[in-house]
Amino acid sequence: MLLNMKQILLLLVQLLYTINAFRIPIAESTLKAETTCGYQSCPVTDPSKLNIHLVAHTHDDVGWLKTVDQYYFGSKTLIQKAGVQYILDSVIQALKDYPDRRFIYVETAYLWKWWQRQSEEVRSLTRRLINEGRLEIIGGAWSMNDEATTHYHSIVDQFTWGFRRLNDTFGQCARPKIGWQIDPFGHSREQASLFAQMGFDGMLFGRLDYEDKSKRLSEKSSEFVWKASSSLGNYADLFTAAMYNTYSPPPGFCFDVLCSDDPVIDDPESPDYNVDQRLGSFLTYSTNQARYFRTNNIILTMGGDFTYQHADMWYKNLDKLIRYANTKYPEKVNVFYSTPSCYLKALNDKKLAWPTKNDDFFPYASDPHAFWTGYFTSRPSLKFFERQGNNFLQICKQLSVIENVKGHEKNLEEFREAMGVMQHHDAVTGTEKQKVAEDYARILYKSIADGEKIVNDAMSSMVLKKKKNEERKDSFDVCWGLNISSCSITENSNEFILTIYNPLSRPITTYARLPVPDLSYTVLDSNQQKVASQLVPIPDVVQKIPGRFSEAVNELVFRAEAIPAFGFKVYFVKAEATRQEIFSTDSRYITGNNANITVDNGQILVRFDRENKKLNFAQSFRFYEGAEGNNEVWANRSSGAYIFRPKNPYSSSFNFTGTYKIYKGDIVQEIHLQVNDWVSEVVRVYSAEDFIEFDWMVGPIPVDDKVGKEIVTKYSSNLSTGGYFYTDSNGREMLQRKRDYRPTWQVRLQEQISGNYYPVTAKISIKDTELPLKLNVLTDRAQGGSSLVDGEVELMLHRRLLKDDAFGVAEALNETAFGKGMIAKGKHIVFAGEMKNIDDFVLREKELALQLLLQPLIMITNKAEKTGDEWRKNFKTQDSAVTSLPPNIHVLTLEPWKDDTVLLRLEHVFEINEAKDYSKAVTVNLKNLFSKFTIESVQETTLGGNQWLKDMNRLRWNSESNNITEQIDAMKPVEVRDNVINVTINPMEIRTFIVKLRYNSTNKV
Repeated sequence: MLLNMKQILLLLVQLLYTINAFRIPIAESTLKAETTCGYQSCPVTDPSKLNIHLVAHTHDDVGWLKTVDQYYFGSKTLIQKAGVQYILDSVIQALKDYPDRRFIYVETAYLWKWWQRQSEEVRSLTRRLINEGRLEIIGGAWSMNDEATTHYHSIVDQFTWGFRRLNDTFGQCARPKIGWQIDPFGHSREQASLFAQMGFDGMLFGRLDYEDKSKRLSEKSSEFVWKASSSLGNYADLFTAAMYNTYSPPPGFCFDVLCSDDPVIDDPESPDYNVDQRLGSFLTYSTNQARYFRTNNIILTMGGDFTYQHADMWYKNLDKLIRYANTKYPEKVNVFYSTPSCYLKALNDKKLAWPTKNDDFFPYASDPHAFWTGYFTSRPSLKFFERQGNNFLQICKQLSVIENVKGHEKNLEEFREAMGVMQHHDAVTGTEKQKVAEDYARILYKSIADGEKIVNDAMSSMVLKKKKNEERKDSFDVCWGLNISSCSITENSNEFILTIYNPLSRPITTYARLPVPDLSYTVLDSNQQKVASQLVPIPDVVQKIPGRFSEAVNELVFRAEAIPAFGFKVYFVKAEATRQEIFSTDSRYITGNNANITVDNGQILVRFDRENKKLNFAQSFRFYEGAEGNNEVWANRSSGAYIFRPKNPYSSSFNFTGTYKIYKGDIVQEIHLQVNDWVSEVVRVYSAEDFIEFDWMVGPIPVDDKVGKEIVTKYSSNLSTGGYFYTDSNGREMLQRKRDYRPTWQVRLQEQISGNYYPVTAKISIKDTELPLKLNVLTDRAQGGSSLVDGEVELMLHRRLLKDDAFGVAEALNETAFGKGMIAKGKHIVFAGEMKNIDDFVLREKELALQLLLQPLIMITNKAEKTGDEWRKNFKTQDSAVTSLPPNIHVLTLEPWKDDTVLLRLEHVFEINEAKDYSKAVTVNLKNLFSKFTIESVQETTLGGNQWLKDMNRLRWNSESNNITEQIDAMKPVEVRDNVINVTINPMEIRTFIVKLRYNSTNKV
């Protein structure tokens, strides 16, 4: 019988349906090679059924219980059975022959490590799977970053580098469209804002407060439009979904070598046949989940920590669930493999009006006694090291561009990657095992050491008066021990040259503090004019820090004025034969509860009097005893790496057993306060400055009494604050906090202290409710903080605990170094007073915060036989790469990119309505911005540098207020004409460009 064309087509359709239904592999040669990624690859949903999106995924921590390499290669199986290389190998083969299977991958750090070790055949297959949308990259950063203790500068960097690797390796089909923050312990508003600026269509996350989650489920508001910036408006809106089951599969449906759930057994002859029972459980769970959501779409995450090491176990069982659910219940459900982006696209197609949110998701509590606020401070020394890493990375990138340095591309790439690893939610958080923390430090230390080579080459070029191929023998050494007053060059050289590089795009004034022996010194500036200097003793407790190998007993202090933007200034230091006098006006033992200790214009009890408006504040140290329990029930939760849970509902004061000394000079007045054997500080008031510096040191925290302790400092003032205080969001916009309050639900706190703690990445503030008085405390690393009493700011400095909190790390937070408890040493800057001129006051706040984030780099050259005259003859004594910028604009990024281009970011550092004049749009001419090169051409990208801004086409979402998310709210296009490349920047905008440069002839290496 002859068949007509219609009959042939029907038979082909039936054959394809049979192949798909019973999972017969299709030959590789018959698969399409065309690009069908993106939303066009999404499965078709059914408006009349419950659409169940099965998302096959793995969550691969970039270090946690094992190091990054141990996780990748799969070693140390007794700690955790996890090998990322096997996951990717297995998944690629499991997808190969089955067109409807899907998988998502997140961590670019592991993907890149795996990719470098693959054959061309596997690479070709992987590219094809990505191009067909069967392997989708979600998130795409180097690691899944924490959102509490990370700074936006580093968040942007690590996403940018992850995107860069993906773009260069796989092309546009690997460009992520969705944020995937399933495991971080709370979520920041700034993270959502950054995602929106990266062009993401939405974000899914796993963890939110148990009370908040209960309320959202009951109201069907787990999916919402997050209004992530009051300054950026609709441009920063991000559709966000809090997932029903964090990121785990439904109970009983984990089909992995790591799980013990039963497979789907579909042999009717087998006594273990369980298809009906398994389907019943699956559909009961799914329909129950659907009750809490607004559409007929739900997402089920089929995976977990390091799952899919044997991917066929998952896929064989998921294939059966899909097949039998769709054939046995065709009227009720439509089950299929999907991805997070396809799930959000299905929601977007509904054109619903979604609820909105304006605040953030801190603090996160998983039960009434488990507030995840301890990690805001855990491992404070590692947190400081991470901040130093960002500081130095920016300097390396800037100098690479400024001096057109070549030959260090690999070092720079590895430095970016090391910092990307540090942003992981079990790295900078301090929630990893100590051995892993040490490995993180090893990785970062290596990159910093390699970065010094970049700096040496760049500075050797930058100081030359004439650019010619002559060899320089001088080196620019960085003393990384200045934090503990240690530097071998300044201690052992009678004459040396100081080169201070300023990584900010505006001139700054700073203070050099150099550890030196007990001699007298003369400091000359670049014009050989004498600079006032002062010697201050190094406190005894600092000299005795374990691991400090230094003979220095004093610090030489002088004021380095007007260090040029993106530039340097040179100072000449020489030891004299006579000993310089150190002025000590007061020295005594502390008695009682520490009587007033006064210096002229700064003290531990500090007063500012301006037009009869008075602000007083006092600083003190206190500690909490860490709760210890068996963790078997909520009320027995221990304080640990994640959880802050004090034993008592109050902090304890110290028994002061130490001494204090006061040193006064023309440059600085210092109080050296030793509270006891393991808590001390130096309080500094510089005569020419308007801030007070608190240089604190805590440790080794004693635990011989078998009591874990959490040390805090308090700044108590006479401000009337009404329960309100303010903390930064990842170092950027400020958020209002209120004690014992949550904006979106009626909170019931059973942990009054830890339940009021918030992440402080850079700044915490309090303001008077009546008078224009404000107190700001700026931090040099991420810390936990609060205002538990009106007029008071509290910051946690260090923690040492003796019990694990039972959230996975399986190790007490009991850091040691050199055989003793870890010592943490850091700095707070207190800037307080009357906001008589709001613009000047807020500008000063931001200047101080920027200088604490990106501190000047002090480089030291042993002068040897060169005289100052010889140096000035051949080398510059100061230089700058930036001409001028308005005070509210900052160059956020200047780094080598690819194909001889440069990545440039400018940001507006003021929020809308934060100031009168500075909270306005500013226009900058990029042509006139730099002195060493000219920008020849400019193309604007999204924040992540992986998509041209003109091509950004985000999904639009309706909110219940009927506002529609705009792709670009008020961003004006770049104006290019003769000798003008004008960029207008609105409050809180970050604008990202890929530019081509023409170096001035005098600046070619």
